[in-house]
Amino acid sequence: MSEIERLLESRIAERAGVPEEGVRDVFATYGLPLVATPSRPRSLRLHRLRVSGVRTGSVAPGPFDSTMRFSDGMTALVASNFRGKTSVLELVTWCLRGTPRELQSGVRNWLSTLDLDVVVAGQAMGFRLDIAEGEIVSAVVLTAMDVTQLQSLREADPARDVSPLIRAASSASYAEQVQALMLGRLDLQPLVNSYKGTATQTHGWPAYYGAIYLPAGGDKALLGDLTMAGLPGRLLQVFLDLPATAALTRVKTALDVRVNENKARAATAAAIAGELDSQRVKLQSDLTQARARLEALDKESAMEESLSGLAERAVALAGRVVDAQETRNELVQAHRLARSQRQQDTKMLNDVTESATARRLFHGLDPRACPRCDQAIEEERRLRESATHACAVCARPVEGDDETPEDVITEAKTRLSASEAAEQAAWDTLGPAEEDLARVTEELAAVQERLRRAQTASQLPARLAAQEAVLRLEGALDFLPKPRPTAAAPAETAAVDILAAGAKILEDDSKDAAAALFGALNAEIAELGRRFGIVSLESVEIDRSARLKVTKDGGIEDRFGKQSAGERLRLRIAVVIALLRVGAAHGVSTHPGLLLIDSPKAEEVQDLDAHTLLKELSQLAADNKLQAVITTADPVLAHDVLPPDSVIEAADGAPLW
Repeated sequence: MSEIERLLESRIAERAGVPEEGVRDVFATYGLPLVATPSRPRSLRLHRLRVSGVRTGSVAPGPFDSTMRFSDGMTALVASNFRGKTSVLELVTWCLRGTPRELQSGVRNWLSTLDLDVVVAGQAMGFRLDIAEGEIVSAVVLTAMDVTQLQSLREADPARDVSPLIRAASSASYAEQVQALMLGRLDLQPLVNSYKGTATQTHGWPAYYGAIYLPAGGDKALLGDLTMAGLPGRLLQVFLDLPATAALTRVKTALDVRVNENKARAATAAAIAGELDSQRVKLQSDLTQARARLEALDKESAMEESLSGLAERAVALAGRVVDAQETRNELVQAHRLARSQRQQDTKMLNDVTESATARRLFHGLDPRACPRCDQAIEEERRLRESATHACAVCARPVEGDDETPEDVITEAKTRLSASEAAEQAAWDTLGPAEEDLARVTEELAAVQERLRRAQTASQLPARLAAQEAVLRLEGALDFLPKPRPTAAAPAETAAVDILAAGAKILEDDSKDAAAALFGALNAEIAELGRRFGIVSLESVEIDRSARLKVTKDGGIEDRFGKQSAGERLRLRIAVVIALLRVGAAHGVSTHPGLLLIDSPKAEEVQDLDAHTLLKELSQLAADNKLQAVITTADPVLAHDVLPPDSVIEAADGAPLW
C-alpha cells in the first residue's frame, strides 16, 4: 500500500471513528479507490474524413466519394444552407461518439462507407464503417504507429503494423464498443450518480462528448449538452483533473444509495408496524366480542357438567394441536436445512476431489449473489469456474498452490460426515414430533365428535361457530408477527459513517486543489470573453458545479442562462480554451482540445460579432493547441479569417460532399 493510500485510509478511519481495516473493507465492497492518480494526456485530433454512397433527391443525385482533411488549428466548412455542413459534424460524431446526435435519416440512407482518421491521446486510429439502409453492418477501428499509414487502408494490415482495436457488426455493438474504447484511451471514468434514491445511473462517453460538439447557443448547459445530475460540474472537475474527482463522485453516490436504502427500509418497517398494530387492535376487538358471545351461549344453555368438561377438553386439545404443529414445522425446516447442507457438502467433496480450482476456493466465500449489484450468479459462471479456472464472481483466473489436496479432501469429508450426522439427528427428532401431532389431532377429533353428539341440535351450530371464532381469533393473534426493530445494524451504521467521512475528506481535498485553479480559470474566461466580442464583460465566477456568474454593464451580475444565445456560445468556447490554458499552466490533463461548432454566425446579431469571434478563435486555436471545426454559409467570412488550406468549401449551391 502506498503512503498516499495509507494516509487517506487513516484520515477516513479517524474521522469515522473506526479501524482502518473497516475503511478498506467498505471501499473494497464498492470497488472504490483509496488513491487518486493524475490523468494521462487526452488530446483528440481530426485528420481525414472520407464518405461515399449514393445521394437521392433533387440536389446533385448520384454516387459520391468525398475526402476532407482538417487543419491543425481551425477548419471552416463552407456551403449554402442545407448542403451538408452540419452533416459533416454528425458524421465525425457518428465515428467518435458511437452514435450521431441529429443526423437525418435520409442522409444516413445515402451512405455506404464512412472513414475517419484521428489521433487519440497520441495514438493513431482509423474508424471504418460500412453502412446499409442507415445502419452499420460492419465496422472496425484500426490503429497504427502513424496516422498517415491509415489513409489507404480499410482493413488491418500486419505487414504495415496496422491492427484492429475493435470490430462490430451492428450499430448497437459499435456504439457500445467505441464508447468504452474512447473512455479508456482518454483516461476518463464513467460518471455515476444516484437515481430515484436507491439506484444508480451511469453516464459514459456521450456525456463527455457534449463538451466537444458544442450545443446550440440557446442551450442552458455551460459545459456538455446535459444539465441533469449535475453533469456540467462533473465534467468541469474532470477536465481540471481535480484530485479524486471520480472517487468522490462514486463515494457520494454509494453514500446516497446506502442512506436512501436505510430510509426506505425504516419507512417500510414503520408502515408494516403500523399495519400490524391496526390488525392487532381489530383482532383483539373481534376476540372480545366472540368471547362475550360464547359466554352468553354458555349461560343460556345451562349445559351439563359433562358437556362443559368436553368443551374445555376440546379447547385444551386444540391448543396442544397448535403447539404440536408449530414444533413439527420447526423440525421439518431444521431437517430440510440439514439435508441441504449435507447435499452441499457432498457436492463440495466431489468438487475438491476432481478440481484443483475448487480446492483453492475451498476456504473462500461461496456467494450466491454478486456483492456489488446483488444479482444472482448464474450457473454458467459456476460451471465455467470449474472448467476454465475463472472465478465465478470476478471472472479472474484462480491461481495459487495446490500442494496439499489431501488436507482439503479430508476436511471436506469431515464436513460431510458432520452434515450427515446432523441430517440424521434432525430426522430422528422429527419422527416423534409427527407421531405426537397425529396423536393429539386424533384425540381432538374424538373429543369434538363426543361434544357434537352431547349437544342438542338447537345449541350445536351457534356454540360451534362461537368456539371456532374464539379459537380462530386467538390463533390469529398468536401468529401475528411482532414488529421488528427498525434501528440499522452496527455494520450498516459503520459503513454509512465511513462513506460519509470519505466523501467529506475527498470533498475538502478537491476544494483545496480547486481554489488556485478556479481563480486562474475565472480570469482566463473573462479575458477570452472580451476577446470574443463581449465588450461589456467585467468578470466571471465559475464554481465546481459549473455555475457561471457573469458581471457586466457596470457591475450588474447575472447567471449564464440569462445571457443572449450569442454570448452563451462565446462563453462556452471561452471555458474550453480557458481549461486548456489553465491545464497547460498547472500541468494537468484537461479537455481533449477539439471543438465542433455548428453555424456560430447564426447566434450573432451582427456580422462584426461573428468576424470578431472567428478571428480570435482562429488565433487562440493556433496558440493553445486547439483544433476547431466550424460551419458557416458565409464564404467571405471564412476566407477573411482563415488561410485557403483551412477552408473546405462547396461550389455555390452544390453540396459539400
